[in-house]
Amino acid sequence: MSVATSEARPAAEAKPAKKKRGPEHRPGLNRWLPYLLLAPAVLAELLIHIVPMFVGIWMSFVKLTKFYIANWSAAPSAGLNNYKVALDFNNAVGEGLLKSFGVTVAFSLITVGLSWVFGMAAAVALQPQFRGRSLVRTLFLVPYALPAYAGILTWNFMLQRDTGVVNHVLVDNLHLTSDRPFWLIGGNALVSLITVATWKLWTFAFLTLMAGLQSIPRDVYEAAAVDGAGNLRQWRNITLPSLRPVNLVLVLVLFLWTFSDFNTPYVLFGTAQPPAGDLITFHIYNASFLTWNFGTGAAMSVLLLIFLMIVTGAYLLITGRRSRRG
Repeated sequence: MSVATSEARPAAEAKPAKKKRGPEHRPGLNRWLPYLLLAPAVLAELLIHIVPMFVGIWMSFVKLTKFYIANWSAAPSAGLNNYKVALDFNNAVGEGLLKSFGVTVAFSLITVGLSWVFGMAAAVALQPQFRGRSLVRTLFLVPYALPAYAGILTWNFMLQRDTGVVNHVLVDNLHLTSDRPFWLIGGNALVSLITVATWKLWTFAFLTLMAGLQSIPRDVYEAAAVDGAGNLRQWRNITLPSLRPVNLVLVLVLFLWTFSDFNTPYVLFGTAQPPAGDLITFHIYNASFLTWNFGTGAAMSVLLLIFLMIVTGAYLLITGRRSRRG
């Protein structure tokens, strides 16, 4: 009996094994883990957007021309002269910027309007269940999934005067006109620019509105149909009010993307853009890299940034007040 007791005593007195401490037992790690996870994104944002933005603001206050490219710090101060030159509409620089601003406003308003109309029409048309709906949705999203440069280059080939498929269809097949129009120069350049930009953007509007339509219960439409409401009345009284939050964000995003679009005119026209397609981003690029006057180009960029910030703030303020009243 005593032998059994003595043998059991060491086992009873044995110390329990220590449990390994996981991350939940490390308050210091839990406190810093969110910041560690955000650090790469914050660093990338600083290097890609914030630092270049402040460098551009600094460049707008110096006379940075081709003579000081090798040594930026030696560029003399210009004060507000770069801004005065850009805003003096009596000289060639200011007049050109003003015309480019007008072209950009017209281009943005028409493109955003067409993209929203096409996107809304496609989203509403593809809302009911029917055979092959998934395939049609996938085909509609091809312009959005296609790389921008590849799509715009394809449009560039299609819009050529002599070998393009657009003139081949309009002139040779449909016989709508006897002369082959120029689409990449002259007054038709703006039409081509709007067409390509709308083709590229309307699928984003379609995707966003289609996602918003999924949140509207079908019971609401069924009840409206029982009450005798037609499709147009259902769209006006049910769909539009329900999609108001989505439309507020969508229109703003489309406007900002369109107004600051550089890839479309650059790939479509090259460096020699026609006056009818002289968007302000492309105009700033030419003012900087063709004349080698980076100070004036930077001042134009800052003015564009201020304009977009004012438009965004006013838009959010007006829509916010209307939402609170509603």
